[in-house]
Amino acid sequence: MGQIKVTKAPIDGLYVIEPTVHGDSRGYFVETYNQNDMHEAGLDMVFVQDNQSMSTKGVLRGLHFQKKYPQGKLVRVIKGSVFDVAVDLRNNSKTYGQWYGVELNAENMKQFYISEGFAHGFLVLSDVAEFCYKCTDFYHPGDEGGMAWNDPEIGIEWPGVVGEYRGTANAEGYSLDGAKLNLSDKDQKWLGLKDTFRF
Repeated sequence: MGQIKVTKAPIDGLYVIEPTVHGDSRGYFVETYNQNDMHEAGLDMVFVQDNQSMSTKGVLRGLHFQKKYPQGKLVRVIKGSVFDVAVDLRNNSKTYGQWYGVELNAENMKQFYISEGFAHGFLVLSDVAEFCYKCTDFYHPGDEGGMAWNDPEIGIEWPGVVGEYRGTANAEGYSLDGAKLNLSDKDQKWLGLKDTFRF
């Protein structure tokens, strides 16, 4: 017990979680998830699916959510570094449309818990990043939603990204450390906050 430090983010429903790392000359050991510790910290979510992805520098994935089956996500990075972002889409929330971001990397071992009702995305800052996340609901094909990663109404400050908003989510003209941002075709077609699904 007591193997994690949980810090509430400025937006209700978001938490930064720091596990205790036990290290010596051989390496380290860390509990990446313990239900009892989470419960003690007031987090009673139940996870049903684990996912892992690999991405290269400049890949931006998001902003994503599920409409009828919203997912809570506990995310972490096991290799490299990403800037991870959540945007509040809860209709009656005092912080609707606001964002919060945190750097997750293999060194700081921080985790980010994003409750249901948020859009989620991340930008890869390192040459390669391996990203793991636990979900409170299954992936449901056809239930996907998304919103523009660069919507000025939200104003996410993606670290190191240079470019000018031209009225769409198209990544043309945007770069990170001189290289073009890399987004899926789908992620370049999402609309802004005012046209996005609300929970």
